[in-house]
Amino acid sequence: MYARVNGLNMHYVTAGEGPPVILLHGFPDTHEIWRRQIPALAEAGFRVIAPDLRGYGKTDMPQDVGAYALSFLADDVLQLMDALGIEKAVVVGHDWGALIGWHLAMHAPQRIVRYVALSVGHPKAIAASSLGQKLRFWYMLVFKTPVVAEALLKAGDWAALRKMIRSREQQEIWIAALAPAGRLTAALNYYRANFKLSSARSWSPVNVPVMGVWSEHDPALGEQQMLDSRDQCTAGFRYERIDGVGHWLQLSGADRVNALLLDFVKAPTA
Repeated sequence: MYARVNGLNMHYVTAGEGPPVILLHGFPDTHEIWRRQIPALAEAGFRVIAPDLRGYGKTDMPQDVGAYALSFLADDVLQLMDALGIEKAVVVGHDWGALIGWHLAMHAPQRIVRYVALSVGHPKAIAASSLGQKLRFWYMLVFKTPVVAEALLKAGDWAALRKMIRSREQQEIWIAALAPAGRLTAALNYYRANFKLSSARSWSPVNVPVMGVWSEHDPALGEQQMLDSRDQCTAGFRYERIDGVGHWLQLSGADRVNALLLDFVKAPTA
């Protein structure tokens, strides 16, 4: 399906009927990263919407780096909700999708029933994190560099990208999505347009119920930044840890993630 959003054609998939749940992917994914969550949520009685965020998949990709600023990314989600006649939704975000979700919870809480942050904690908790956490973000310096980052990621039949995940299936999905002209640059523009986010200290608390889910073998994000997010969630914060899996917990920890999502989204609202 497609919707006209912020002057762009946004591609999304949808399944099921019932209360809406919006799934927001990160780098270097498309909506397909949610392929193990979409049927589980739909079968449980929810209307699931999983878009390709701007620049990704089959959604239009603006050329200007500034077009990938977080405010535009968040507004895309709100306009998609408007286009689909959705007043309020549960939002689930992973990686960059999690940052978009935090932004929505801060600036449009009236549109968010509850929020699930996978991997990425509240930006203020990340900004105040230890040197060790900040050193984990070394790759962002590379991604910020035009031409160089693209060349490094494509080199050796996308060897660097393949090392990010063991799943051969997911490797091929990534490469197929990023190989078309301009797509890899569009994905990297998320880092280039928002590079200062990791040091920003002007983030506000959120006033919607939040569940933060962190996975044991995440190389980029430590547990403490998620634990410290509790202090930024004034309407309640639930923390869940999934052991034995890496950053893409939607795949390697799908059964556990699905159980947590269903339990959280079914919980009665206050």
